[in-house]
Amino acid sequence: MTSTTLQLSEPYGPVTCQRAGTGAPVVLIHGVGMQSAAWAPQIEALSLTHQVIALDMPGHGGSVPLPEGAELPDYVAWLHAVLLAMDLGPVSLGGHSMGALIAGGYAVCHAENVLRVALLNGVFRRTAEARQAVEARAAEIRAGSFDLETPLIRWFGDTAADETARAQVADWLSSVNHQGYAAAYTAFARGDSTYADGFGGIACPLLALTGDGDPNSTPDMAQAMAGAAPLGRAVVIEGHRHMVNLTAPAAVNAALQDWLDTSAEQEPS
Repeated sequence: MTSTTLQLSEPYGPVTCQRAGTGAPVVLIHGVGMQSAAWAPQIEALSLTHQVIALDMPGHGGSVPLPEGAELPDYVAWLHAVLLAMDLGPVSLGGHSMGALIAGGYAVCHAENVLRVALLNGVFRRTAEARQAVEARAAEIRAGSFDLETPLIRWFGDTAADETARAQVADWLSSVNHQGYAAAYTAFARGDSTYADGFGGIACPLLALTGDGDPNSTPDMAQAMAGAAPLGRAVVIEGHRHMVNLTAPAAVNAALQDWLDTSAEQEPS
């Protein structure tokens, strides 16, 4: 695995990423407060058969934040600039949490550049109560609050795999750029319905995956995303929560390999 930096023009600036493997490109986008290293189990597995590129989202890792006030479409535009600069052609695109919002929006807006899309622990049409809670959290973060324990409690259980992943995630959250974190979380809080009406036009295979214990990226949301897309498929992994790609890597990697093996001509199972 190699860390590289892509120099984009303003307003984007440097974008850092992890690259491994050769072959057809798979592009991965992490969630708020994380970094490209959060995809390590998937990079290791998928790079055996594909070229895997895990991006650091704006304001995370070595990628610079977007300008103040950025919303989800600005992150989608950032991804478009990155993919054009990399000149990869159509890609298989995966995202986790906020990354899933970006990936889903990109598949709606730039269908010609997406062979298939995987949305891990994504949010989709929150209830009014859930939206109010997450927007209040975003306002606290913009005001300077940094509550490390609350997301960790929501995201992890008490198994050995959860405890190991929790320690990794705590390190990433503790080192995140606060400006980038606040901007991305605000866009995340406001973006759950931004592209929802466009899912019916996503003609490529779509995987919506979550854990059955994720209270925010719920199984119902995964089913709704999959049901909205013509070639959508939902996978719910039992006994896991929000960071399922770290706590259940074998199950997630198997689902992603099935997704990579699915062509646009195949009906979802």
